[in-house]
Amino acid sequence: MIILVGGEKGGSGKSCLAQNIAVFLTKECGASVIMVDCDPQRTTSDWIQARNNNPKLPAINCVQLYGKIRNDLLSLEQHYDYVIVDCGGQDNLALRATMSVASHILMPLRPKRRDLKTVSHMDDVVATCMMINPKMKASFVITQCPNLPSQANRIVEAKEVCRTYDINVLDAITYSRNIYDDSEESGLSVIEIEPKGKAAGEIRAIACEMLEVKNAVEIRNQLQQAHMSKMRGNYGTGRSQEKLYAI
Repeated sequence: MIILVGGEKGGSGKSCLAQNIAVFLTKECGASVIMVDCDPQRTTSDWIQARNNNPKLPAINCVQLYGKIRNDLLSLEQHYDYVIVDCGGQDNLALRATMSVASHILMPLRPKRRDLKTVSHMDDVVATCMMINPKMKASFVITQCPNLPSQANRIVEAKEVCRTYDINVLDAITYSRNIYDDSEESGLSVIEIEPKGKAAGEIRAIACEMLEVKNAVEIRNQLQQAHMSKMRGNYGTGRSQEKLYAI
C-alpha cells in the first residue's frame, strides 16, 4: 500500500505526520515500512538518519526520489507493507506521479485562511489523478489546531470549507503541541515519547480513520492474512511449475 502525505501548502506538518504514522505502523502494527522523501529540504531523511543512529529504536528505511517516481514506487510496494511518501509543499511532478499509484492521500491543512486557499487547487489535482487511479482515497486532515476553546470555531469552519469539495475530511485532527517538534528533532515519534499522551492518540486516530480500521490490532490481523495469502500463492505457483517441469 502506498500512502502519500502531501499538498500544495508548506508548513502544515506533512513530514511530521508522515513520520509519526510510519512509527505507528512499524511499532504498533508490526508492518514493514519504507519512507520516500521527495522534499528537497530533506526533513524526513534527516529524521531517519537521527533515528537509525539510535539502536534502541525500530529502524525504518528511507530513500530519496524526485521527478517521475511512479515505477520506483510500484517496485518498492512489492517489498514493503507500506510505502509512505513525504512530498514537499508544492504541486510538482513527484506529487502527481505518486497520486497516480497511491492507495491513500492525506493532505494536511492548518485552520488558516492561506492554507484553505489551496483546497480548490488540490481538489482539481486529485480529480485529474483519479482519472488514472480511480481507487485512490483522498482525505484532508486539519493539523496544528489551537488549543484554546475560544478558537474551536476555526476548526469547524476549516472542515466546512473542505467539505464543500468532493474530498473526504477526517474527523481526527492534531493540536499544536510542543511534543511534535521535540520528537522530530530527536528522531523519535510522539508515540515513543509519550505512548499514552494526547499527541499519540491523535496520530493513532488519524492513521486508523484514514485506513478505515478501528485500531492497530485490526491492521496487524490484516497484514497477517495478507502475508499468509501471499505465502500460499507463492507455494502454489512453485508446485505448479514443479509439476510442469516433471511432465
